[in-house]
Amino acid sequence: MLNRENYNDLYAFLAVAKAGSFTQAANGLGISQSALSRTVKLLEQRLGVQLFHRTTRSLSLTHSGEQLFAVAEQSFERLDRQLTMLGHLSDTPSGLVRITANQYAIDKVLLPKLSGFKTDYPQIQLELISDTALTNIISERFDAGVRFGDVVAEGMIAVRIGDDEKMAVVGSPDYFHAYGFPKTPDDLRHHQCIGYRYASGAMYDWDLVQDGKPIQIKTQGQWTFSNDYSIRDAAKRGLGLGYVPQDMVEGELACGELIQVLQPFSHTFTGFHLYYPHRNVSYALRCVIDYLKV
Repeated sequence: MLNRENYNDLYAFLAVAKAGSFTQAANGLGISQSALSRTVKLLEQRLGVQLFHRTTRSLSLTHSGEQLFAVAEQSFERLDRQLTMLGHLSDTPSGLVRITANQYAIDKVLLPKLSGFKTDYPQIQLELISDTALTNIISERFDAGVRFGDVVAEGMIAVRIGDDEKMAVVGSPDYFHAYGFPKTPDDLRHHQCIGYRYASGAMYDWDLVQDGKPIQIKTQGQWTFSNDYSIRDAAKRGLGLGYVPQDMVEGELACGELIQVLQPFSHTFTGFHLYYPHRNVSYALRCVIDYLKV
């Protein structure tokens, strides 16, 4: 049986069959005639058939050789065409780029920045998948992902695509009228805090800053959601305190629909970064990176 590592022997057989001569084929391959002859003999032994009729003056294919030649020639030609196409793709901005990000990153950064992308690169398709699972982009076959710079996985190449994101603890006037205002991060343990659960099942512990040092608070409350928009809307309804990007609630804060508390303790995340596993990226992804980077 022919193993994959013996494809070179098949290529040598094709060279001899096309040239009609071991000498000419050996010259074309840059190897000695004896080495080429030995390679073909080993191929015949592995297959258990004779591939060439050999005389001192002529060389021709046997019936088995003709059958192998037809199949091998077609297969190598198909492979050559495919390699040529791949080489063309590397120089042409076309194809599909798949990016995973949470919905806020899509709305805040990706959509605004990429709104004119189709005009400049009409042959590139973009697939933006909203996800809170902190997906492994390699195993899930994404070209790139978007996360805050603080939480990009080690070993990934990361390109900043957004400004730093200040977080805000917010609640409705009705909530504070009923439960009072927390004065310190520790007070949150006695409040109804709206939880954020990742798609992986893990709960988000609130990142805060106290005495200049980062801390994490395990919160509790009746309500849990899997995206910042639902948390904001639940807070507006007086269901508890939410911890969301400040930019997301600027309008509500301005009109008094929400009130921000614990502002000196709020954490600031390093802005959104597009990350990917290696520098040898497709031309299409490179175009996306150049479009998004700050």
